[in-house]
Amino acid sequence: MTDLNQTITGFDLWHLELPVTSRRDHGIGSVEGSCEVVILRLTSESGSEGFGEASPWSVFTGTPEATYAALDRYIRPLVVGSRVADRAEIMAKAAFAVAHCTEAKAALDTALLDLTGRISGVPVWALLGGKCRDSIPLSCSIANPDFTQDIALLEQLREDGVRIVKLKTGFKDHAFDIMRLEHLAQHCPEFSVRVDYNQGLSIEDAPAQVRDVAQFNPDFIEQPVRAHHYDMMAKLRGQIDLPLLADESVFGPEDMERAAREGICDGVSIKIMKSGGLSRGQTVARIAAAHGLSAYGGDMFEAGLAHLAGTHMIAATPEIKLGCEFYQASYFLKEDILEDPFVVQNGRVIVPDTPGLGGRPDMSKLNHYAVTKEVAA
Repeated sequence: MTDLNQTITGFDLWHLELPVTSRRDHGIGSVEGSCEVVILRLTSESGSEGFGEASPWSVFTGTPEATYAALDRYIRPLVVGSRVADRAEIMAKAAFAVAHCTEAKAALDTALLDLTGRISGVPVWALLGGKCRDSIPLSCSIANPDFTQDIALLEQLREDGVRIVKLKTGFKDHAFDIMRLEHLAQHCPEFSVRVDYNQGLSIEDAPAQVRDVAQFNPDFIEQPVRAHHYDMMAKLRGQIDLPLLADESVFGPEDMERAAREGICDGVSIKIMKSGGLSRGQTVARIAAAHGLSAYGGDMFEAGLAHLAGTHMIAATPEIKLGCEFYQASYFLKEDILEDPFVVQNGRVIVPDTPGLGGRPDMSKLNHYAVTKEVAA
């Protein structure tokens, strides 16, 4: 049965704890031991399946427990019994069925698109307007408080052909940040370097420290201060001669409009977990571009399923020109959840051309790593 008028009959959830290889520190918090994601499976009456991933972080977008509850209690009734073709209506209702919970809505949007693509026989990028690129440059974050471990990671990245790194700053002291920037300049000149504070600076320290870092001429400096400090972001933007990017200050299209209007940034990190879905992520990018601002594809602590969703969004969005950060499946998780590896070749993410997302989770891994699940018998 290939008809998109068929109904959605199954709605299954897994809350996973996925072991990671190392500690990673950001300006707003740390991840060590494991990261947590929620996986959604939708099943149509013909037996076709679509999968989505929610990748929350408690200090940034929300908790896995809240994401699971949003999907299970508030979003499930909107979906089961609806037609596969009714994605727009389902997403419109989900927007107001539960406040915030953008990761839950991103998982829902992804699963609906995956299901539609599999039934229709087309990739998700075709459902989002068509493909504008076949591959995407990959950026990998340098965020280990033990820099010797990151030096080893840099060697691996060099061998793999990755040529963009993002240095996470603001989680220790300024001297540590400068030392690592000096190391990159002296020993890794072939890498393009980006700097991301993840809100790690106080408004008192930000002006001097951002100016110091700007002397190393990174591609850009991202979100030095807390998300709500719009005035300070605008002030810092005027003090440096390189791009200042917003991340936590811009979740969805509504925030992008305000950020552009108040002049707080030269570009934006677009994450489907922030925006609440792939289409809303595209809208953020288009608003940014309309104001002359740049964009790249960011991510949370994700598994390969969310990476695939972000890959399709970027593939269909010409306004996202600064590459992507979909590195966790290859360089952070001890084991990804996909049946087949998330494809990175010569430092670039390869855009799938097969129906739906172009990959699916290994069910044995979902069950192995599940701490909570709601799966129909």
